Amino acid sequence: MKVYQSNEIKNISILGSSGSGKTTLVEAMLYESGVIKRRGSVASQNTVSDYFPVEKDYGYSVFSTIIQTEWLDKKLNFIDCPGSDDFVGGVVTSLNVTDTALLLLNAQYGFEVGTNNHFRYTDKFHKPVIFVVNQLDNDKADFDKTLEQLKEAIGNKVVLVQYPVNVGAQFNAVVDVLKMKMYRWKPEGGVPDVVDIPDGEIEKAQNLHNALVEAAAEHDEALMEKFFDQGSLDEEEMRDGIRKGLLHRDMFPVFCVSAGKDMCVRRLMEFVGNVVPSVNLTKKPETKDGKEVAPDAKALASIYVFKTSVEPHIGEVSYFKVMSGTVKEGDDLQNINRGGKERLNQLFSVAGQIRTKVDELLAGDIGATVKLKDTRTGNTLNAKGCDYDFKNIDYPEPKFRRAIKAVNESEEEKLSELLTRMHEEDPTLLVEQSKELKQTIVQGQGEFHLRTMKWRLEHNDKLSIEFKEPKIPYRETITKNARADYRHKKQSGGAGQFGEVHMIIEPYYEGMPAPETFRFGGQEYKISVRDTQEVKLDWGGKLVLINSIVGGAIDSRFIPAILKGLMDRMEQGPLTGSYARDVRVIVYDGKMHPVDSNEISFRLAGRNAFAEAFKAAGPKLLEPVYDVVVLTPSDKMGDVMSDLQGRRAIIMGMESEKGYEKLTAKVPLKEMGSYSTTLSSLTGGRASFSMKFASYELVPMDIQDKLLKEYEATKKEEE
Repeated sequence: MKVYQSNEIKNISILGSSGSGKTTLVEAMLYESGVIKRRGSVASQNTVSDYFPVEKDYGYSVFSTIIQTEWLDKKLNFIDCPGSDDFVGGVVTSLNVTDTALLLLNAQYGFEVGTNNHFRYTDKFHKPVIFVVNQLDNDKADFDKTLEQLKEAIGNKVVLVQYPVNVGAQFNAVVDVLKMKMYRWKPEGGVPDVVDIPDGEIEKAQNLHNALVEAAAEHDEALMEKFFDQGSLDEEEMRDGIRKGLLHRDMFPVFCVSAGKDMCVRRLMEFVGNVVPSVNLTKKPETKDGKEVAPDAKALASIYVFKTSVEPHIGEVSYFKVMSGTVKEGDDLQNINRGGKERLNQLFSVAGQIRTKVDELLAGDIGATVKLKDTRTGNTLNAKGCDYDFKNIDYPEPKFRRAIKAVNESEEEKLSELLTRMHEEDPTLLVEQSKELKQTIVQGQGEFHLRTMKWRLEHNDKLSIEFKEPKIPYRETITKNARADYRHKKQSGGAGQFGEVHMIIEPYYEGMPAPETFRFGGQEYKISVRDTQEVKLDWGGKLVLINSIVGGAIDSRFIPAILKGLMDRMEQGPLTGSYARDVRVIVYDGKMHPVDSNEISFRLAGRNAFAEAFKAAGPKLLEPVYDVVVLTPSDKMGDVMSDLQGRRAIIMGMESEKGYEKLTAKVPLKEMGSYSTTLSSLTGGRASFSMKFASYELVPMDIQDKLLKEYEATKKEEE
């Protein structure tokens, strides 16, 4: 493979819903460009993209796959992304390192929720998009309806470059209104016959051609003037105009293909090679400090590692984009994030599991290397004298969580190591060793996401694991003032233990005034604030301790011990053992012994006084509540809303968005455990959702009572 310059390199994401045919399209493109001699199929489990065992077993793309080929003296770096929303991390990663997206639509189903989700990500990253209507040879294909949905969702920026002459099993021809020719294929597809447009189509084709010319001219004043003067543009001028329209997302061209029959794939690749912006024309990436970095092959070398995977027969493979300069085999680069030095012993250009050794790669290109010592996904490697540090990729919040454990307890350490490795491969897979819940929690984008992880552990790593419903991280707090005192006294031969603490506790909120007086049982307690300590709790909220001791009843040196006792109980609340938060404690009196008082005595006295006061202060459980956004087809809106209401959801709003209904709600985490599975079942997989932590809210009393009984029963079992 020759060495390509930045103006000859094009980086393209291939996006689309599950079943839209991305992997099949990649297979056809590789065949047309000569990378492979025979096209594989998903059904036969022999495609270049889906080569991992789990992908072959499930028949779905699980990982994004880098696919590189040469076409029209250009290097085309495609990244084939999974269609399932459970593996959206591949889409987000891909759009961070590519410059354009091919977004496939299944002509049977039109503009699906998954299509819309992927389009929203292209909008977020401001990437040009080319729509590709696929599977036009299917009996249920409906091009006109798909186009109508597309225009309803996107608007008048959607512009046809091609339209099919016929759809369904007889599909074999398209009219190309850029070339103003008809492309017609024999049953085996491949190279088409290029013929004149039939008389019955010429008027429609001319109208669409004029619309395309006008859209292309809109993005360049000189082209617009020529268009007004001459009424038309030549093909090269139209390419320039379309390229500028793509770059500004003011134009979304539409192509037609049957990837399965290899029809119109060559023409699509020709358009990509001639029109899609090369890396030197696209938006420059930024470092963490906001510096733009141009793809200059003569600058100091810097690469960004965007993907890491452990692959069959090879081990760890690191995929990277050359952000600046030129990298060569044998180069030593500094990892700016981890501090170590890495040698690039081998460089590869890759097409799935097909790896071609190369000597060097220039700015803007994508490549791979193997067996780096200590480099992780998201790290930047620089040549000496270069200090670039590129931004981390921002992934969506997880939507599905499970507790995980090895069936054989002796393999827990092995499980921990494998989960760490899997997170490196897939940053949307989060792993937490929860001290609070005493569980290992894994979080992902959906049930299928975690089920795939389980498959890999059990089949690839021969490690049996089990999932359990994770515990909910409740919080405990109080709703009113209370007073308690506790004397800890212990005598055992030698020196004894003595400490007595009197305290008042009250609910805390930010900015509350200092206490002055309290009244309990007809007695008034005046508070004189001597010292205040605020503890910002790791789990949210605060503990505030006010020292109001007068007359030396408790020596100030014992106040830290009392605080430790309070924290003991804050870490294991009196109600259910959950973390407590937002409590203000006023220690106003107590007693000590000149010989027997020590730190442990006051720690225990403080802890027990706090527990007694807490139970008398209207204790309440708080539960985590999430902001949930559901995108669903209109005909499923009633079912989705009814299900949410059954989950104690508070509906916050409804609105139509690009052909779908958008529902926003606040839902307790307790009720979201199986939501991704239920939503898929309710809508036939046509809806999607996102969730993000919002706040802690009071648990309803009936649920609190149930949780308290469960906790008491658990404590008795442990005793």
